[in-house]
Amino acid sequence: MDFFSVLTMLGGLALFLYGMHVLGEGLSKASGGRMEQILERLTSGRLRAVFLGAAVTAVIQSSSATTVMVVGFVNSGIMKLSSAIGIIMGANIGTTVTSWLLSLSGIDNGNFWVQLLKPSSFSPVLAIVGVMILLFSKKDSRRNIATIFVGFAVLMFGMDTMSEAVKPLADVPEFANLLLLFKNPFLGILAGAVLTAILQSSSASVGILQALCATGAVSYKTAVPIILGQNIGTCVTALLSSVGTSKNARRAAIVHLYFNLIGTAAFLVVFYGLHQIIGFPFMDHAAQPYGIAIAHSVFNIFATCLLLPFSDQLEKLAYLTIKEDAAEHAAVRYVEEDIRALDSRFMNNPAVAMEQCRRVTAHMADTARDACGRAAGLLHHYTEEEVERVRQMEEDVDCYEDVLGTYLLRLSGRELAERDSRTLTLYLHSIGDLERISDHAVSIAAAYQEMADKQMAFSSKAQEELAVFTRAVERILALSLEVFVKEDGTYVYEVEALHSLVDRLAAEVRKRHIKRLRKGKCTIELGFLLSDIVTAYERITAHCVHIAVRMVQVQEDSLEMHGYSDELEEQDRERIHLLYEGLVQEFLLP
Repeated sequence: MDFFSVLTMLGGLALFLYGMHVLGEGLSKASGGRMEQILERLTSGRLRAVFLGAAVTAVIQSSSATTVMVVGFVNSGIMKLSSAIGIIMGANIGTTVTSWLLSLSGIDNGNFWVQLLKPSSFSPVLAIVGVMILLFSKKDSRRNIATIFVGFAVLMFGMDTMSEAVKPLADVPEFANLLLLFKNPFLGILAGAVLTAILQSSSASVGILQALCATGAVSYKTAVPIILGQNIGTCVTALLSSVGTSKNARRAAIVHLYFNLIGTAAFLVVFYGLHQIIGFPFMDHAAQPYGIAIAHSVFNIFATCLLLPFSDQLEKLAYLTIKEDAAEHAAVRYVEEDIRALDSRFMNNPAVAMEQCRRVTAHMADTARDACGRAAGLLHHYTEEEVERVRQMEEDVDCYEDVLGTYLLRLSGRELAERDSRTLTLYLHSIGDLERISDHAVSIAAAYQEMADKQMAFSSKAQEELAVFTRAVERILALSLEVFVKEDGTYVYEVEALHSLVDRLAAEVRKRHIKRLRKGKCTIELGFLLSDIVTAYERITAHCVHIAVRMVQVQEDSLEMHGYSDELEEQDRERIHLLYEGLVQEFLLP
C-alpha cells in the first residue's frame, strides 16, 4: 500500500464523515423539529419510550444526537429521568439502521435488480437529483430533501472509496498482525471505544469497520469486540454535553454509559461462554458488512431486552453515582407532588381544583422568594453549590409556571364561585411576575459567580451598602407575597412606600460607587457587576409591586395598573409618606 493509496483512503474517510454529517443535518431539518417535540411529550411507558427512541434515532441517523437531546430535556425539567432511560435504550437500537444501509455496499450479485440495490448504483442518481434541486429550487422543504440525497450519495461514495483504498492492506503483514491483537476481546473493546470517542459517532466508526472488511483480513473474532467498544465510545458525546448541566441531566448521561458498560459485560459473558461451549464456526471467517450490521443489532437488542426490566435499578445506580443533597431531594419531591396535585379529575369539582391551585401557587411563591434569598446570601457566603441551587429553583419556578398556567386556563372555563374566579384571575396575571423574579435571582447569582471566577470582590463599604439595599428588597418581597398568598391588602401601602425607598437606595448606591471609582477605590468591571445586581433588585421590586397592587385591583374588578397607582397615591399620600419616612430611617446606608 503506497502513499497515494493512503491519501485515497483518508480522502474517502473525509467524504464518508462529511456525508454522514450532511445526511444528519438534512434529516434534522426535514423533520422540522417534530422529532424533538415527540421526545418532549413522552411522559410514561418503558416499551413505548424504547420504540420512540429507536424510531427517532433511525430518522435522524444519530444515537448521539438523540441522547444529547434527552440530556437537554432532562436538564430543562421537560422530561423525567425515568422516561429518558427508555429513550436512551431505544436510541442504541435505532443507530444500527445506519450500519444496515452501509452493508448494502457489500452486495455482490450479477442480477440487474439485485445490483440496483447497491448504493453505488443508485447514489449517483440521488446526487444528480439532489444537486439539481439545490441549484434551481428555492423552497426549503425541497432543499432539505435534496440535502439528504446529496449527503447519502457523498456518504456512500466515501464508503466505496475507503473500501477500495484499503483492499491492498490484505497483503500487508503488519496490518494482519495488528488485527490479531484485537482478537483479544479487551483490546478490541478498547480500540472500538477510543475510535468512536474520537469520531463522536458510533455509526461512523461502524462504517469504517465495514469498509475494512473489504481487505478480507478482518475476522468476526476481531470485529465483535470492536463493535462492543464502539457502543461504549459513543457515550462520550452525551457525557460531554452534560457538563455544566443539572444533576438530573448528568444522571441521564451516566445511565447511557452504565447501559453500555453493563450490556457489554453481560454480552461478553454470554457470547464467549457459548463460544467456548459450542464454538461458533463463523468467528474465524472474514467479516462481511452485513455481518457487522447483524452483530451491531444483536448486541443492542440483547442489552435492551436484558436491562429494560431493570430500568429502576439503573436510575438508582445513577443516583448513587451522582448523589442528591437534602435540599435537592426536598425540592424535587415538592415539585413532583405539586404537579400530581393538579389532577385533571379535579376539574369536575372546581372548588377543590382551585384549592389545589392555591397550595401549588403558594409553593411557587416560596420557591421564588427562597431563590432570591439564596442569591442575596452569595454576597457574604459564596459557594458553587448555592449558585447551582438558585438555578435549580429557577427551573422549578419555570415548571410551576407552565403547569399552573395550563391548569388555570382550563379551570377558567368552569363554573367558579366569585371569590375563586377573582383568585384565578390574580394567579393568571401574577405567576409570570413570580417567574421573572426567579430569573432575576439567577442574574444576581451569575454576577457573584463571575466575581468568584475572576477573583474579584466589592470593597467592605460597598458590601455594607449592598447589604442594606438587599434587606429592603427582601422586605418588599416578603410583604408582597404575603399580600398575594393571603389575598389581604393590608400591606399594600407599605409595599408602595418600599418601592419608593428601593428606587432611592439604588440611586444612592450607584452614586457612591461613582465616587469610589473617581478616587480609584473601585474598578469599572466591578461597577458593571454592581450595576447588574442593583438593576436586578430594582426589577424584582417592580414585579413585587405588580403582584401586590394587582391583588387589590382584582378584588375591585380593575386591572388598570398605572391608573390605580395614581389613585392610590392621591387618596393615601400622607399614609404612604409617613411609612416612607420611617423606612428611610430604618434603612440608612452606612
